[in-house]
Amino acid sequence: MGRPDRMQQVADLVTNQQEPVLVVLSALSGTTNALVEIGEQLSKGNKVEAATLINKLEQHYQSFVKELLQAENSRKEAASILEEHFGFLRIILKISFSESISKDILAQGELLSTKLFCVFLSEKKIDHVFLPALDFMSIDANDEPELTKISERLTVWIKKNDTKKLLVTQGYICRNHRGEVDNLKRGGSDYTASLVAAAIRASVCEIWTDIDGMHNNDPRVVDKTFPIEQLSFDEAAELAYFGAKILHPASIGPAQQYQVPVRLLNTMDPVAKGTLITAQPSAAGVKAVAAKDNIIAIRIKSSRMLLAYGFLRKIFEVFEKYRTPIDMITTSEVAVSVTIDSDLQLPFIIQELEPFGTIEVDKNQTIVSLVGHEIATTPSILSKLAESVNEIPIRMGCYGGSPHNITLLVPATHKTALLRQLNRGIFGLS
Repeated sequence: MGRPDRMQQVADLVTNQQEPVLVVLSALSGTTNALVEIGEQLSKGNKVEAATLINKLEQHYQSFVKELLQAENSRKEAASILEEHFGFLRIILKISFSESISKDILAQGELLSTKLFCVFLSEKKIDHVFLPALDFMSIDANDEPELTKISERLTVWIKKNDTKKLLVTQGYICRNHRGEVDNLKRGGSDYTASLVAAAIRASVCEIWTDIDGMHNNDPRVVDKTFPIEQLSFDEAAELAYFGAKILHPASIGPAQQYQVPVRLLNTMDPVAKGTLITAQPSAAGVKAVAAKDNIIAIRIKSSRMLLAYGFLRKIFEVFEKYRTPIDMITTSEVAVSVTIDSDLQLPFIIQELEPFGTIEVDKNQTIVSLVGHEIATTPSILSKLAESVNEIPIRMGCYGGSPHNITLLVPATHKTALLRQLNRGIFGLS
């Protein structure tokens, strides 16, 4: 929701529904980035710069409100909301910065957007009820959502408001196991929507973005792409994990667990079919190609230890110790190669791996993944893939771990060329 007319558009979308709707809203476009910058300046002790950023953000919201609302009483109510939340940010300027305060700062975006949206609904005389996410959304000590508790709390809220057709809440924000304001980190508002849909056993979870569903390739670097009409949960989860930007991988899990269909729809073109994600796959074949950037490949060469009992377990324990997930793995008689997507713990990981053998690290790699139903067992697809990777240096390849996925690792400099060649070779689009 970058502009007032987009918020008005959202109101139109959610009020023209046959079933009751629970709306999960994210912050206004650009707000979270601005709040992150405010927090970073405060963490450095740059309070003057932080105050300047707060003033700039408040001015943006004042202009937004002026265009969004017409009635004087609505503008007064919105002004009170802005005063409350920007006053809170200015109070933070006077106290010591901490991690918990950082979470409070980040929460202001969703708190502002939902409250302003409800003021707009009231001005348009659209009946609704506001459900504060901080009253029901919680995570445990491991930062995992407490779905059972979320469901119990939401059920009580909904029963109290069973005559309401429209309920509004915040995405992204929650409370942690200490009762402090926190956030879901992974997937933001999409993750909240999936959790809420699972918690209340919704008939469908609709995720509205500015693109008409998940595309077969990255439209930012490939000219001819098309939206995919249907995916299975497994296919969508693999595409999201391996780089499809429209959906965070965590967003699929809760809906999949409770078999709640997910629709990816376009606010710019509400009548477009978008993408439907269900338990049932459509026909066999490659549905899409996705790319995941900033990958690091690590090769451990050890002729004397690789075949020894427990060697791989010891390798994995190093990554587990530093809470760094592995994306790909390949082995040979003298080496094992893995990929990770974060270098935060890389120096410590390398230090602990060195006793096992010679360590080689390749940064600036990209994972390119083909995803579709039973593609790993379809010979014609393998033949097309082999032709499509012509003259592309393949650093690693994973095949057979899943019947729905074939994954390649290439230097980042070859990503665009590979995506375009796959678009021609697999989908026949040039």
